[in-house]
Amino acid sequence: MCMGDDRNCPDFHEHHAKFKAELNSERRSFLKSSFAATGAAAAMTSGGLSLVTPALAQTAKARSVNGPKHYYLPATADTVHWGYFSKSLKPKVEVDSGDFVTIESLTHHAYDDYDRMIKNDPGAESVFHWTKDKKNVDRRGAGPMDASIHGRGAGEGMGVHIMTGPVYVRDAQPGDILEVRIVDCAFRPSQNPEFKGKAFGSNAAANWGFQYNDLLGGKKREVVTIYEVDATGVRNWAQAAHSFEWVPQTDPFGVVHKTIDYPGVPVDHSKTKRNYDFLKGVRMPIRPHFGTLGVAPKEADLVDTIPPSYTGGNIDNWRIGKGATMFYPVAVEGALLSVGDPHASQGDSELCGTAIECSLTGTFQFILHKKKDLGGTPLEQLDYPMLETQDEWLVHGFSYANYLAELGSAAQTDIYKKSSVDRALRDAFHKMRHFLMTTKGLTEDESISLMSIAVDFGITQVVDGNWGVHAVVKKDIFAGRA
Repeated sequence: MCMGDDRNCPDFHEHHAKFKAELNSERRSFLKSSFAATGAAAAMTSGGLSLVTPALAQTAKARSVNGPKHYYLPATADTVHWGYFSKSLKPKVEVDSGDFVTIESLTHHAYDDYDRMIKNDPGAESVFHWTKDKKNVDRRGAGPMDASIHGRGAGEGMGVHIMTGPVYVRDAQPGDILEVRIVDCAFRPSQNPEFKGKAFGSNAAANWGFQYNDLLGGKKREVVTIYEVDATGVRNWAQAAHSFEWVPQTDPFGVVHKTIDYPGVPVDHSKTKRNYDFLKGVRMPIRPHFGTLGVAPKEADLVDTIPPSYTGGNIDNWRIGKGATMFYPVAVEGALLSVGDPHASQGDSELCGTAIECSLTGTFQFILHKKKDLGGTPLEQLDYPMLETQDEWLVHGFSYANYLAELGSAAQTDIYKKSSVDRALRDAFHKMRHFLMTTKGLTEDESISLMSIAVDFGITQVVDGNWGVHAVVKKDIFAGRA
């Protein structure tokens, strides 16, 4: 699929010109928007409130001596890493503070419907290629390559998301803060002529879902629903295309998968029974966003993408979409940010195990805030992933704020045994209290009263090992505060 990046495409020049025109239009609009940090103005939002002060914005802007550049990072077998973050990964693109990168992200559930989500798409075909003779992306997860634990496949599926990147941010060092602005978020259309103008995603009511052990009649089952989205953006809702119950699938290497236990297993639909009347007439809301977006942790070399942590990752908050800004504490040199787990839509909790897992392409701007510049600013003590939208601030609490450090050498297995909503709620409370006291100058008693009255706590997800609770505070409640 040429997006103006494939020089072998016969229409490359036309596609590239169109892409640059669209990008420049988006960038001009974005830099004039309420999130822009230009000149003497910081990212001004409701009531002029932002985590980025005008002085901090000016300091960051000064680092972009030659003006922002733009890069394109496609998703191919050579540009993705599947199921893990790593501080040792070789960067796929290097940027300066202020630069833009358009990044393709693929859903790891695309093989649930090959015809709709992979066929004729060179990037997707490259990543998902798996025959008895060759598997283009062999490691899928942070487990052993020889599959000596469960025998599921290289990496053991201990981590499932296809991550594009990483992006290396020059001069980023531990203690700095990386601001990531999501400028755009677009659906990846199906390249199958039969489904022109449409995009598709998969929702799996899976064995790791909250519901799995509480099904009526006690019959455990995994049901996959394929959703159709209008890739042109005219229709703002999704509808079910069909559903099917998972039946044992044999991968090209001969391993039988009785449940959905390893990502990217080709589904043989001659063995499934499709239900084309599933959720007939029901319109699902569209909330395109990136479920897994974050920087590399320092505590281990191969880190499972499933549990979120202090460096972000698989937060699964549907608000992390176009127009939002994420702030991450940098843990390793270059930050090494990767993007994956794209979603067409999700509700708070992601209860059954997944969202509508649908491939997206995002445009991001990277702004580096150096530790030496953070003193006296709202970002000075930030040691957790923070989300800012035009109207709200959100903190993300987890059962364990930094499970890799808190749970020791067995952290990546123990986290799946120890998560609870109670712990995540308490962590969200601690972080929101910290935010209100340090950023807004409130006392502890003032913070607690405000939280009980004006902060909404919601369950982000209960399926990612390290469960999540987010706390949302509206910016405009501080509009009258000096």
